[in-house]
Amino acid sequence: MSGSVLISGASIAGPALAYWLNRYGFAVTVVEKAPAVRGGGYPIDMRGPAVEVLRRMGLEEKARARHVATRRISFLDVDGSLLKGLEPAAVTGDLTGHDIELARGDLTSLLYDAVRDDVEFRFSESIADLDDRGAAVDVRFASGRRQTFDLVIGADGLHSKTRSLIFGPEEQFHRYLGCCFAGFTMPNDLGLSHEGVVWAVPGHSAALYATGDGDGDMHAFLQFSREDPPFHAFADPRAQRDLVASCFEGDGWLVPRMVEAMRSADDLFFDVVSQIRLPVWSKGRVALAGDAAHATSFLSGQGSSLAMVGAYLLAYELAAAPHDEAFAAYEARSREFVERNQALATDGASVMAPRTQAELEARNAALRSVDGLEGQARGEVYTLLTLPPERAAV
Repeated sequence: MSGSVLISGASIAGPALAYWLNRYGFAVTVVEKAPAVRGGGYPIDMRGPAVEVLRRMGLEEKARARHVATRRISFLDVDGSLLKGLEPAAVTGDLTGHDIELARGDLTSLLYDAVRDDVEFRFSESIADLDDRGAAVDVRFASGRRQTFDLVIGADGLHSKTRSLIFGPEEQFHRYLGCCFAGFTMPNDLGLSHEGVVWAVPGHSAALYATGDGDGDMHAFLQFSREDPPFHAFADPRAQRDLVASCFEGDGWLVPRMVEAMRSADDLFFDVVSQIRLPVWSKGRVALAGDAAHATSFLSGQGSSLAMVGAYLLAYELAAAPHDEAFAAYEARSREFVERNQALATDGASVMAPRTQAELEARNAALRSVDGLEGQARGEVYTLLTLPPERAAV
């Protein structure tokens, strides 16, 4: 099959999908509501078959040149003293040095640069409405522009507008995992170098990650348990800051300093820790990819990798079959792998974010034994899917 494809979202799944669809002869347009590709951001990991996708795109070496190479994760006791220091592989499952860790913005820039000259990108633009007429999809954009495409792919994240237009409100597919987080940067006045530190009490955790050599900024995360999602704060940055500050009031270690930095951070990212569980990932001529289809939450450590793998598999199927057959084959090939990775977040969340005293004590006992951690099990999940070979370019 070939034809015109509209992709909503220019983060990871969107540009990766655009690359492969263009390679297979499709005319691709990508819209992104932000004014440009987002730079910076916290470190993410390319694991398992995602590294192979990068290799097939000719981007593996460029990605490895930006490898953060975190050398140590230190878990702290309540008083801030060292409980256990580990190599990241004990938690992540990368036992072979195969994985690539890099800033999210570095990956999005690599993907964008790989395809920017071959497909049309429209920034500060988004889908306002869709009308799937069976033979094509009529699209009305937020700018008022109208255009018809053969296919539309939503790669627009956890809170996907494309998904809501074809499947209905997010709430019915949104699986809240019981906690929220705030991420931001702050000065690295601790001298941390290629390492992370994690502090936790029941229901609250704080983490600092330094990707540089002991200077510049470091990434800070404040995570807290909450029975219900704070929907009132989603559109109100001041309410987000107030909520986070109130949840960590009275906590020890470096939390007061982190809360103060969070108050004035110009790059605060606040969200719930959630997954998307959909019975199907397509309807008619519209399909979903990445977090829009199956967000795993950052607790899985696999969202970015799944976005890369899913983009490859979706394009692979569309290159050889009508859209209805291709969408079904894409889902059949991917779903078990996705669900096993989603389970990493729900089965192992207490390692980074214990919610109860019992979880904290069990986590600490596992840390002391090392063997009780989940790295090996995670590593096994990453290898569950083998990519089919590339199709010939058109």
